[in-house]
Amino acid sequence: MKLGIHAYAWCSEWSNETLDLIDRVARMGLDFIEIPLMVLETFDGDAISKRLDSSGIDVCTSTVLLGETDITHPDPEIRRKGIDYLNRCVEATEQIGAENFSGVIYSQHVKQAEHRPTEQEWEWSAEALRQVARHAQDYGVRIGLEPVNRYETYLINTCEQAKKLQEMIGEKNVKIHLDTYHMNIEEKSFYEATRLAGKDLMHIHLCENDRGIPGTGLVDWEGMFKALGEMRYDGFAGLESFVDVTGNMNTWVWRQLAPSGDVLLREGVAFIKTMQKKYALD
Repeated sequence: MKLGIHAYAWCSEWSNETLDLIDRVARMGLDFIEIPLMVLETFDGDAISKRLDSSGIDVCTSTVLLGETDITHPDPEIRRKGIDYLNRCVEATEQIGAENFSGVIYSQHVKQAEHRPTEQEWEWSAEALRQVARHAQDYGVRIGLEPVNRYETYLINTCEQAKKLQEMIGEKNVKIHLDTYHMNIEEKSFYEATRLAGKDLMHIHLCENDRGIPGTGLVDWEGMFKALGEMRYDGFAGLESFVDVTGNMNTWVWRQLAPSGDVLLREGVAFIKTMQKKYALD
Protein backbone atom coordinates (compact mmCIF):
# COMPACT_ATOMS: atom_id res chain seq x y z
CA MET A 1 0.00 0.00 0.00
CA LYS A 2 1.34 3.42 -0.96
CA LEU A 3 0.90 5.94 1.86
CA GLY A 4 0.64 9.63 1.06
CA ILE A 5 -1.12 12.86 1.87
CA HIS A 6 -3.33 15.50 0.24
CA ALA A 7 -1.73 18.89 -0.33
CA TYR A 8 -4.72 20.54 1.37
CA ALA A 9 -3.20 19.42 4.66
CA TRP A 10 -1.06 22.53 4.36
CA CYS A 11 -2.51 24.80 1.68
CA SER A 12 -5.90 26.00 0.50
CA GLU A 13 -4.92 26.29 -3.18
CA TRP A 14 -2.16 24.71 -5.28
CA SER A 15 0.34 26.92 -7.12
CA ASN A 16 4.10 27.20 -7.66
CA GLU A 17 4.28 28.79 -4.22
CA THR A 18 3.36 25.41 -2.73
CA LEU A 19 5.90 23.30 -4.65
CA ASP A 20 7.95 22.88 -1.48
CA LEU A 21 5.17 20.64 -0.14
CA ILE A 22 6.47 17.93 -2.47
CA ASP A 23 9.82 18.01 -0.65
CA ARG A 24 8.04 18.10 2.70
CA VAL A 25 6.12 14.92 1.87
CA ALA A 26 9.37 13.24 0.81
CA ARG A 27 11.04 14.23 4.09
CA MET A 28 8.13 12.66 5.97
CA GLY A 29 9.00 9.34 4.33
CA LEU A 30 5.67 9.10 2.50
CA ASP A 31 5.20 7.61 -0.94
CA PHE A 32 3.10 10.23 -2.74
CA ILE A 33 1.39 13.60 -2.66
CA GLU A 34 -2.16 14.22 -3.90
CA ILE A 35 -2.40 17.46 -5.86
CA PRO A 36 -5.78 19.21 -6.30
CA LEU A 37 -6.76 20.40 -9.77
CA MET A 38 -9.46 22.83 -8.64
CA VAL A 39 -7.64 25.81 -10.17
CA LEU A 40 -5.95 24.71 -13.38
CA GLU A 41 -4.84 28.29 -13.99
CA THR A 42 -2.24 27.92 -11.21
CA PHE A 43 -1.18 24.41 -12.26
CA ASP A 44 2.35 24.37 -13.69
CA GLY A 45 2.96 20.84 -14.88
CA ASP A 46 6.60 21.35 -15.84
CA ALA A 47 7.50 22.81 -12.44
CA ILE A 48 5.67 20.02 -10.62
CA SER A 49 7.36 17.32 -12.71
CA LYS A 50 10.83 18.72 -12.01
CA ARG A 51 10.17 18.85 -8.28
CA LEU A 52 8.74 15.33 -8.26
CA ASP A 53 11.77 14.01 -10.12
CA SER A 54 14.13 15.54 -7.58
CA SER A 55 12.13 14.33 -4.58
CA GLY A 56 11.61 10.77 -5.78
CA ILE A 57 7.97 10.48 -4.67
CA ASP A 58 4.84 9.55 -6.63
CA VAL A 59 1.76 11.70 -7.29
CA CYS A 60 -1.95 11.50 -7.99
CA THR A 61 -4.58 14.18 -8.65
CA SER A 62 -8.18 14.94 -7.71
CA THR A 63 -10.93 17.52 -8.05
CA VAL A 64 -14.65 18.17 -7.61
CA LEU A 65 -17.18 19.53 -10.07
CA LEU A 66 -18.82 22.90 -9.38
CA GLY A 67 -22.02 24.45 -10.71
CA GLU A 68 -20.54 25.62 -14.00
CA THR A 69 -19.10 22.15 -14.73
CA ASP A 70 -21.96 19.94 -13.49
CA ILE A 71 -22.28 16.99 -15.88
CA THR A 72 -25.75 16.19 -14.49
CA HIS A 73 -27.11 19.65 -15.32
CA PRO A 74 -30.07 19.81 -17.76
CA ASP A 75 -28.24 22.46 -19.81
CA PRO A 76 -26.10 20.61 -22.41
CA GLU A 77 -23.65 23.52 -22.57
CA ILE A 78 -22.86 23.17 -18.86
CA ARG A 79 -22.43 19.42 -19.29
CA ARG A 80 -20.07 20.10 -22.20
CA LYS A 81 -18.02 22.47 -20.03
CA GLY A 82 -17.83 19.76 -17.39
CA ILE A 83 -16.50 17.24 -19.90
CA ASP A 84 -13.96 19.76 -21.19
CA TYR A 85 -12.81 20.53 -17.65
CA LEU A 86 -12.41 16.86 -16.73
CA ASN A 87 -10.52 16.21 -19.97
CA ARG A 88 -8.12 19.02 -19.10
CA CYS A 89 -7.69 17.47 -15.65
CA VAL A 90 -6.79 14.17 -17.30
CA GLU A 91 -4.20 15.93 -19.45
CA ALA A 92 -2.75 17.72 -16.42
CA THR A 93 -2.56 14.39 -14.60
CA GLU A 94 -0.59 12.78 -17.42
CA GLN A 95 1.66 15.82 -17.72
CA ILE A 96 3.11 15.24 -14.24
CA GLY A 97 3.51 11.50 -14.72
CA ALA A 98 0.48 10.50 -12.63
CA GLU A 99 -1.85 7.64 -13.54
CA ASN A 100 -4.70 8.22 -11.03
CA PHE A 101 -7.24 11.05 -11.19
CA SER A 102 -10.33 10.95 -8.98
CA GLY A 103 -12.81 12.81 -6.81
CA VAL A 104 -16.39 14.06 -6.98
CA ILE A 105 -16.32 14.02 -10.77
CA TYR A 106 -19.82 12.66 -11.43
CA SER A 107 -22.00 15.64 -10.39
CA GLN A 108 -21.76 19.08 -8.81
CA HIS A 109 -20.23 19.04 -5.35
CA VAL A 110 -22.77 20.33 -2.79
CA LYS A 111 -25.55 20.57 -5.34
CA GLN A 112 -28.77 22.04 -3.95
CA ALA A 113 -30.90 19.16 -5.16
CA GLU A 114 -34.63 19.12 -4.45
CA HIS A 115 -35.26 15.50 -5.36
CA ARG A 116 -33.55 12.14 -5.58
CA PRO A 117 -31.46 11.73 -8.73
CA THR A 118 -33.47 10.76 -11.77
CA GLU A 119 -32.50 8.06 -14.25
CA GLN A 120 -31.84 10.87 -16.73
CA GLU A 121 -29.29 12.42 -14.35
CA TRP A 122 -27.58 9.05 -13.89
CA GLU A 123 -27.45 8.70 -17.68
CA TRP A 124 -26.05 12.21 -18.15
CA SER A 125 -23.29 11.44 -15.65
CA ALA A 126 -22.47 8.09 -17.21
CA GLU A 127 -22.50 9.49 -20.75
CA ALA A 128 -20.15 12.34 -19.84
CA LEU A 129 -17.75 10.15 -17.86
CA ARG A 130 -17.69 7.60 -20.66
CA GLN A 131 -16.29 10.33 -22.91
CA VAL A 132 -13.79 11.38 -20.25
CA ALA A 133 -12.72 7.78 -19.59
CA ARG A 134 -12.08 7.17 -23.28
CA HIS A 135 -10.06 10.38 -23.46
CA ALA A 136 -8.14 9.25 -20.37
CA GLN A 137 -7.28 5.92 -21.99
CA ASP A 138 -5.29 7.83 -24.61
CA TYR A 139 -3.24 9.35 -21.77
CA GLY A 140 -2.80 6.19 -19.67
CA VAL A 141 -4.91 7.64 -16.86
CA ARG A 142 -7.43 5.87 -14.60
CA ILE A 143 -10.37 7.84 -13.20
CA GLY A 144 -11.82 7.12 -9.76
CA LEU A 145 -15.37 7.71 -8.54
CA GLU A 146 -15.37 8.91 -4.92
CA PRO A 147 -18.62 8.41 -2.97
CA VAL A 148 -19.24 11.26 -0.54
CA ASN A 149 -21.90 11.90 2.07
CA ARG A 150 -25.50 12.95 1.49
CA TYR A 151 -24.77 16.57 2.38
CA GLU A 152 -22.18 16.85 -0.40
CA THR A 153 -23.89 14.97 -3.22
CA TYR A 154 -27.23 13.43 -4.06
CA LEU A 155 -25.81 10.98 -6.60
CA ILE A 156 -23.17 8.66 -5.12
CA ASN A 157 -23.03 8.18 -1.35
CA THR A 158 -21.95 4.52 -1.14
CA CYS A 159 -19.57 2.10 -2.79
CA GLU A 160 -22.56 0.20 -4.16
CA GLN A 161 -23.75 3.32 -6.00
CA ALA A 162 -20.23 3.96 -7.31
CA LYS A 163 -20.19 0.42 -8.69
CA LYS A 164 -23.55 1.09 -10.39
CA LEU A 165 -22.21 4.17 -12.17
CA GLN A 166 -18.99 2.35 -13.02
CA GLU A 167 -21.03 -0.36 -14.75
CA MET A 168 -23.14 2.23 -16.59
CA ILE A 169 -19.99 3.92 -17.90
CA GLY A 170 -18.60 0.59 -19.03
CA GLU A 171 -14.95 1.59 -19.51
CA LYS A 172 -12.12 -0.48 -18.03
CA ASN A 173 -10.16 2.49 -16.65
CA VAL A 174 -13.01 3.66 -14.37
CA LYS A 175 -12.25 2.68 -10.77
CA ILE A 176 -13.40 3.35 -7.18
CA HIS A 177 -12.03 5.83 -4.63
CA LEU A 178 -13.24 5.37 -1.03
CA ASP A 179 -13.05 7.89 1.82
CA THR A 180 -13.40 6.82 5.47
CA TYR A 181 -14.90 10.16 6.53
CA HIS A 182 -17.83 9.68 4.16
CA MET A 183 -18.03 5.93 4.74
CA ASN A 184 -18.53 6.61 8.46
CA ILE A 185 -21.76 8.43 7.59
CA GLU A 186 -23.12 6.36 4.70
CA GLU A 187 -21.90 2.75 4.85
CA LYS A 188 -23.26 -0.01 7.08
CA SER A 189 -19.88 -1.75 7.21
CA PHE A 190 -16.37 -0.53 6.47
CA TYR A 191 -15.29 -4.11 5.86
CA GLU A 192 -18.09 -4.99 3.42
CA ALA A 193 -17.87 -1.72 1.48
CA THR A 194 -14.12 -2.13 1.04
CA ARG A 195 -14.48 -5.73 -0.10
CA LEU A 196 -17.22 -4.64 -2.52
CA ALA A 197 -14.78 -2.23 -4.18
CA GLY A 198 -12.37 -5.15 -4.48
CA LYS A 199 -9.91 -5.08 -7.36
CA ASP A 200 -11.43 -1.82 -8.61
CA LEU A 201 -10.28 0.10 -5.52
CA MET A 202 -7.55 2.49 -6.64
CA HIS A 203 -7.45 5.11 -3.88
CA ILE A 204 -8.52 5.59 -0.26
CA HIS A 205 -8.75 8.79 1.77
CA LEU A 206 -7.85 8.00 5.37
CA CYS A 207 -9.80 10.43 7.55
CA GLU A 208 -11.20 10.30 11.05
CA ASN A 209 -14.94 10.88 11.53
CA ASP A 210 -14.27 14.54 12.48
CA ARG A 211 -11.35 14.86 10.03
CA GLY A 212 -9.05 15.03 13.05
CA ILE A 213 -6.18 12.69 13.92
CA PRO A 214 -6.77 9.18 12.52
CA GLY A 215 -7.19 6.67 15.33
CA THR A 216 -8.75 9.09 17.81
CA GLY A 217 -12.40 8.85 16.76
CA LEU A 218 -15.16 6.54 15.57
CA VAL A 219 -13.94 5.18 12.22
CA ASP A 220 -13.78 1.38 12.08
CA TRP A 221 -10.11 1.16 11.17
CA GLU A 222 -9.96 -2.53 12.06
CA GLY A 223 -12.72 -3.38 9.58
CA MET A 224 -11.17 -1.28 6.85
CA PHE A 225 -7.66 -2.65 7.25
CA LYS A 226 -8.87 -6.22 7.68
CA ALA A 227 -10.47 -5.95 4.24
CA LEU A 228 -7.40 -4.27 2.74
CA GLY A 229 -5.17 -6.98 4.19
CA GLU A 230 -7.33 -9.75 2.74
CA MET A 231 -7.31 -7.99 -0.62
CA ARG A 232 -3.52 -7.45 -0.48
CA TYR A 233 -4.26 -3.86 -1.45
CA ASP A 234 -1.26 -2.18 -3.06
CA GLY A 235 -2.85 1.03 -4.30
CA PHE A 236 -2.84 4.61 -3.01
CA ALA A 237 -3.99 5.54 0.49
CA GLY A 238 -3.70 9.16 1.56
CA LEU A 239 -4.43 11.20 4.65
CA GLU A 240 -6.91 13.95 3.80
CA SER A 241 -7.12 16.64 6.45
CA PHE A 242 -7.91 20.21 5.50
CA VAL A 243 -5.86 23.04 6.96
CA ASP A 244 -8.52 25.71 6.55
CA VAL A 245 -11.57 26.89 4.63
CA THR A 246 -10.69 27.18 0.94
CA GLY A 247 -11.93 29.62 -1.64
CA ASN A 248 -12.44 27.00 -4.35
CA MET A 249 -14.44 24.28 -2.55
CA ASN A 250 -16.20 23.73 0.76
CA THR A 251 -14.15 22.08 3.52
CA TRP A 252 -16.17 23.17 6.57
CA VAL A 253 -13.19 23.48 8.90
CA TRP A 254 -14.77 25.65 11.58
CA ARG A 255 -12.58 24.65 14.54
CA GLN A 256 -9.10 23.39 15.42
CA LEU A 257 -9.12 19.64 14.78
CA ALA A 258 -5.73 18.96 16.43
CA PRO A 259 -3.18 20.91 18.47
CA SER A 260 -1.51 21.75 15.16
CA GLY A 261 -1.36 20.53 11.60
CA ASP A 262 2.03 18.97 12.24
CA VAL A 263 0.72 17.04 15.25
CA LEU A 264 -2.26 15.80 13.25
CA LEU A 265 -0.03 14.57 10.46
CA ARG A 266 2.72 13.09 12.66
CA GLU A 267 0.35 11.16 14.90
CA GLY A 268 -1.99 10.25 12.04
CA VAL A 269 0.82 8.84 9.91
CA ALA A 270 2.17 6.89 12.90
CA PHE A 271 -1.25 5.34 13.52
CA ILE A 272 -1.80 4.38 9.87
CA LYS A 273 1.67 2.83 9.66
CA THR A 274 0.84 0.76 12.74
CA MET A 275 -2.30 -0.52 11.01
CA GLN A 276 -0.34 -1.23 7.84
CA LYS A 277 2.12 -3.35 9.78
CA LYS A 278 -0.62 -5.17 11.68
CA TYR A 279 -2.29 -6.24 8.44
CA ALA A 280 0.93 -6.81 6.46
CA LEU A 281 0.39 -3.85 4.12
CA ASP A 282 3.72 -2.10 4.69
